[in-house]
Amino acid sequence: MTTAIDHESLVRSAEEHGNRYIAAFNSGDLAVIDAMYTEDAISVWEPGNPLSGDARREALAEFIAQRPTMTATLRESHVTGTAALLVVDWAIDVPLEDGGTEHLEGVGLDVLRMGPDGNWRFAVDNPFGTDA
Repeated sequence: MTTAIDHESLVRSAEEHGNRYIAAFNSGDLAVIDAMYTEDAISVWEPGNPLSGDARREALAEFIAQRPTMTATLRESHVTGTAALLVVDWAIDVPLEDGGTEHLEGVGLDVLRMGPDGNWRFAVDNPFGTDA
């Protein structure tokens, strides 16, 4: 059985996953970003169109090539054992060729799994979770 201290530690480490993801995203580090997903992870960057495997990686690479910047605030974190559900308010600004910026925002629902190495990874990355 997990003690209260162990549970609090798990919650903090799941929350820290988001901070590391934002740093990697904003630096454009695709290798680090990809390492933050399970091998069988799905991403739902377009409601109703989940992507996995190479399709997920290629879509992410195409988006990161636009040099977007992200901010995010954790709204809720629920952790049990090696699974976590995060509810995240996020915003992304994407530079446009004309010098403007496209602003995107949403409330994401993310499911994380803790790997055998103790690191949390996305199993489900659903940035438009409340819109689906």
